[in-house]
Amino acid sequence: MSFPRFVPSLLVGLSIIGVTFATTVPATRPHIVLVMADDMGWGQTGYYNHPVLKTPHLDATAANGLRFDRFYAGAPNCSPTRATVLTGRSNDRAGVQNHGFALRRQETTIAQALQKAGYVTGHFGKWHLNGFQGPGVPILATDTHHPGHFGFDEWLSVTNFFERDSLLSRQGKFEEHSGDSSDVVVQQALLFMREKKASGKPLFSVIWYGSPHSPYIASPADKAAFAALDQDSQNHYGELVAMDRSIGTLRQGLRELGLAENTLLLFCSDNGGLPGITPGTVGGLRGLKNTVFEGGLRVPAIIEWPAVIESGRITQYPAGTIDIFPTIADILGLPESDLIKPIDGISLKPLFTRDLTTRGQPLPFRHQGRGAWIDNRYKLLTQNIEKGGFELYDLQADPNETKDLSASQPEIAQRMRAAFLRWNESVNASVAGKDYPEGQVNPDEPKSRRWHSAPEYEPYLEQWKDRPEYRAEILRRKQ
Repeated sequence: MSFPRFVPSLLVGLSIIGVTFATTVPATRPHIVLVMADDMGWGQTGYYNHPVLKTPHLDATAANGLRFDRFYAGAPNCSPTRATVLTGRSNDRAGVQNHGFALRRQETTIAQALQKAGYVTGHFGKWHLNGFQGPGVPILATDTHHPGHFGFDEWLSVTNFFERDSLLSRQGKFEEHSGDSSDVVVQQALLFMREKKASGKPLFSVIWYGSPHSPYIASPADKAAFAALDQDSQNHYGELVAMDRSIGTLRQGLRELGLAENTLLLFCSDNGGLPGITPGTVGGLRGLKNTVFEGGLRVPAIIEWPAVIESGRITQYPAGTIDIFPTIADILGLPESDLIKPIDGISLKPLFTRDLTTRGQPLPFRHQGRGAWIDNRYKLLTQNIEKGGFELYDLQADPNETKDLSASQPEIAQRMRAAFLRWNESVNASVAGKDYPEGQVNPDEPKSRRWHSAPEYEPYLEQWKDRPEYRAEILRRKQ
C-alpha cells in the first residue's frame, strides 16, 4: 500500500470543538468526490444481504475502502442533511430547519473553502438548498442561492429530486438530458473532471442523485428483476439498480482518467428509508425517513481512497455527514477560519489508517422540534424538545431501539439529557445569527416556498404543464 508523501506545514495543530487540524498537508492533494443518494435506506445494499436488490458496484466500493456500519445523515430528510455536508454544522444552525429551506448566505461551505485552497469545484444533480419545495426544476441564473453562490465553479443542477429524461440547469441555461438521472449526472461529472484535469488543479465534485426518491420511474431493463413486486417497489428498486450502475461508471471513469488512486470518494444517503416499499428499506431498524429513530437517520456509507485507506475495512465507529467538512479540512490542513464556529462534526481522518471504537464527541440531531444525541453505544432521543420526555437506548445491545432505558439507567439518561440541552441552547444562539460577524441573520434570506407560486417560474408553467414530473405540481397551483 502506497501513501502520499507528506511535507511540513506552517500550520500548528488547531482544535475547534473536537476538530483537530493537521500539522502536515499532503504533497499531492487528493481529488474529492462526494456522492449522495436521495432516500436510500440503511438496508438497501447487497453487502447487507438485501433479499432482492443487488448492488455489485457499491459492494466493490466497500470491498476496496472503509465501510461505515454506523453512519448517520445529519437529519431525517434531505435539505437539512445537505446543509450539514456543506457546513459541518447542525442544519438548524445554518437555517435549514426542514426540506425546502435555504442555506444562509452567511454560512461558509466546504466548496468555498476548497475553492480558496485551489480546487476546481463542480455540483451535479439535486441542490435543494435554495428555498424551493416541490419536484426539482432547473435552477435559474438569477437565483440568489444557486450553487455558484456557495463555492461551485460549475453546476448542472435542479432544485430538488429529478427523474428520467431530466430537465437540468447548467449555470442557468436549461438542458434536456435522456436516460436515467443517475447515469446522466455521473456522465456529466466525469466530463467535468476530464475537462478540468488538464488544469493540473485538484478537483472537487459533488454528485447528488435524485434516486430512489418518488415518483419512482425505472427503465424496463432496470426493474425486470423485481417483476414479482408491486409497481412502486419495482420502480424504486429499479432506480437503485441504475444508481449502482452509475457508481460503477464513476469508478471506472476515475480509473480511465488516472485519478482513482488519489481520489477520496465518499458515498452515503441523505436520510433513512421510505415506507410503502417491499421488501423494506431500513434493514430492520426502527423508524423511517422523517423520524429520529435509527431507520430515519442511519444510512449506508463508504469512503474509498486507495492511496491511503486499506481495502476491505469495516468500522462500527459512529460518524455522519456532519463530519465530512471537518475531515477534509483536517486532511488538507485548512485554516481554522474556513469553518464557522461552533462546528458540530469531527475529523474522521484517524480512522483512515487505524481502527477506533470510541468517538470523542457525540453526534447531535435537531429537526422540527425533535432531537437525538448519540454518544457511542447510547442514544438519547425526544419527540419534543420543549416538552421533554426523553428516551434512552443502548444501540450496541439493542440496535432496533426496542427497550427504553431511561428509567433503569437514570444517571446515563440525565447526563446525556443535560449535555443535549446545553448543545440545544448553543443551537438557539446560532439560529438567531449570533455566530455571524453581524450578530444576526441577514433579513433578505428567502422563506421556504413552492416554485409553482414563485413569480420567477411563472414564465415556464405553460410549457412544463405536460411534463410528468411537474404536472401535479402545476395543477396544485390552480386549485
